[in-house]
Amino acid sequence: MGDPGRPAVYAYEPTPDLPSINVTRLDASSMAGLEPGHSHAHDFLVLAYFERGGGSLRVGVREWLVDEGDVYVVAPGEVVGVGADVAGLAEARGWAVSFPPQGLGPSAPSALLEWRSHPLLLPFARGAAAGAHRLRVPEADRPSWSMHLSALDRELRERHDGCGEAAVAHLTLLLVWAGRLAADVVDDLKVRDEPLLAEVFSLIEKRYADGISLKDVAAAVALTPGHLTTVVRHKTGRTVQDWILERRLAEARRLLVETDVTVGEVGRRAGFADPVYFSRCFRRAHGTTPLRWRRAGRGQPGPARSVERT
Repeated sequence: MGDPGRPAVYAYEPTPDLPSINVTRLDASSMAGLEPGHSHAHDFLVLAYFERGGGSLRVGVREWLVDEGDVYVVAPGEVVGVGADVAGLAEARGWAVSFPPQGLGPSAPSALLEWRSHPLLLPFARGAAAGAHRLRVPEADRPSWSMHLSALDRELRERHDGCGEAAVAHLTLLLVWAGRLAADVVDDLKVRDEPLLAEVFSLIEKRYADGISLKDVAAAVALTPGHLTTVVRHKTGRTVQDWILERRLAEARRLLVETDVTVGEVGRRAGFADPVYFSRCFRRAHGTTPLRWRRAGRGQPGPARSVERT
């Protein structure tokens, strides 16, 4: 559990007749048993808000001291870890909301990469590239965050008529607020009004496995590779090559957990012609080897199983 080179891998498990949203109370009980260096990753999005600080967290390659009013946004596939001060982290209090893109309702994007084109999810897409994993809620706004998270939790536990619509409404409002906190990072981008970006994501989604390159994408949208790189980096914080790599890694993560094909074949199906390059990219992105990811993913339950709804 404490080996940072072998993160646990969690897959989202929906609850029948409820929206695809889970809420966990962050307190001493939910953090019991954590050890220094513990890390994990997941295939869904996580929004965590702290009402009281304590200890430290690692997201990707950065570590932060957890403070009152912190909001952490964690995208699928990113490695989250516990800092050295586990005892301090046990003193922290807050909420964690876990959801796949479908948790936003019928209007949510269905393709794996296209969730990043949803305006409400831009802070998650930009987190690793722009250092926006942690956002800060102004003191005056903190009671509202606590109130809506508590209400979201209550809707999912009590299951009254209309709880699904109410839960999505609470989550949407929280994501709007998170987007405003990250406005200086995301340039207030509204991707629904960005057909170029949508076309780029669609091309990557269709052709990531067949060797598509920056040159191919640029030709398809009638721009030079240099100009396209500048535009995409400005709007998303990442390059076209970064997004191609991310889509291939996402498919590799899925194949590793859901199939028994060899690691080399996983890389090939995900669009990596060279198995050595695939392993190097995977380890650089996730802090572990593809084989260890597979073993960890099959040996750990998903967090949705541990969320109490009674």
